[in-house]
Amino acid sequence: MTQRSVLIVDDDVKLVELLELYFQKDGFIVYTANDGLAALKTARDKQPDILVLDLMLPGMDGWDICRTLRRDSEVPILMLTARDEESDRLVGLEIGADDYVTKPFSPKEVVARVKAILRRTKGTTSKPIPLRMGDVLIDLEQYQVTKGGQPVELTPTEFKILELLAGNPGRVFSRLQIVEQTQGYSFEGYERTVDAHVKNLRRKIEDNPKEPVYILTVYGVGYRMAGSQNE
Repeated sequence: MTQRSVLIVDDDVKLVELLELYFQKDGFIVYTANDGLAALKTARDKQPDILVLDLMLPGMDGWDICRTLRRDSEVPILMLTARDEESDRLVGLEIGADDYVTKPFSPKEVVARVKAILRRTKGTTSKPIPLRMGDVLIDLEQYQVTKGGQPVELTPTEFKILELLAGNPGRVFSRLQIVEQTQGYSFEGYERTVDAHVKNLRRKIEDNPKEPVYILTVYGVGYRMAGSQNE
């Protein structure tokens, strides 16, 4: 089995050392950085399997790191934030982060979240059947999405939500169900972040995100996929 790697980014040196210890005990290769510029360089040089990224950093903050990486990388990102503002978390998710943890947190929880993200981004061993919605093709084997033959860059979480909805056309999923089936767990307040991921998906696959024809809102309940079929 290939050894997994994680890049931990935080300006709190003691916290980084603590997380490094827990990840190493779980068998991870660990890279660390204490400022934004070093984090970006390490991410590009080492190409870790996942980033654990603090938002408040010297040099370059976590939001800018996330935006920069998302231009050419789909590496999963778990945000760390000391802020309890929902708007901060939603902004992070909208620019491409996959999950977040609010400080203070248990190091064991961070490791568990990272392992859950990696499990759901690795795919399955059986050959899956591609899914098509109009001019949008979801290749589950290659983990790729195209629209009109052009590649669409999705984060791992966005891909899993699209896979869930497109694989069950017409079925209504509540926000909580989407969280549980794509994240593998749920916690208070996370359902609201589903809206941020859906907003991103609509921006990427709909001709007019304000008038979606694929991912439809079921008011008071959640979301469903329209016009999907297996190919």
